[in-house]
Amino acid sequence: MSTTLLPRGSDCVSCSIRKSVLFAGLEISDCESIHRPIDDIALAPQEVLYRAGDPAQAVFTIRSGLLKLVQYLPDGRQRIVRLLRASDVTGLEALLGQTYQHDAIVLQQSEVCRIPLEVIQRLDQDNPKLRKELMVRWQRALDEADAWLTQLATGSARARMARLLQRLVSGREDGSCELFGREDMGSMLGITTETASRIIAEFKRSGALLEIPGSVSLKCDTDMLNKIAAD
Repeated sequence: MSTTLLPRGSDCVSCSIRKSVLFAGLEISDCESIHRPIDDIALAPQEVLYRAGDPAQAVFTIRSGLLKLVQYLPDGRQRIVRLLRASDVTGLEALLGQTYQHDAIVLQQSEVCRIPLEVIQRLDQDNPKLRKELMVRWQRALDEADAWLTQLATGSARARMARLLQRLVSGREDGSCELFGREDMGSMLGITTETASRIIAEFKRSGALLEIPGSVSLKCDTDMLNKIAAD
């Protein structure tokens, strides 16, 4: 079962990332008219946002943190099909009246906005910018799925790991990233937990990954990762 969530009312007008999320095209007056039904949800690692098969009654915008979308193989093993980061939108199945297609599980402390389907439907009638933004987000999800297949499912295990680290550090000016469990990393790349651990240890020895004193983050040597990723 999904973890019980404790939502609080979201303030879309003063949202620090409003220009990059689903409601980027809305005016302040639009936000003021719809912010009350939207919930701002805080999630701890391993909590579940939604499960595959749950009725899709809302769309979610990621404000901060990191989540994984998981599908399960017939033998019960999990396969992570995508990562969700700040400004990403998930649960778009709701727009088609479907159930959710994946488990959405938190990897790092996250904040998520839950947007009820009826809010989007009401806004869509009055604001064509929202429909365009929804299509942009849908295309972005498709592009991400394609990139996942081409970058993280092909090549040597070392190259795939380097590409994953490149994605984690993307957009971080300081070149740092926080790693998560080796089992999850293996699930993303289609390798064993032991292989994931061995490659991370190798990257640390070679200097591709550097410890940051007093921090749980690691510094990535992007030049080294680029060379490994191209193998």
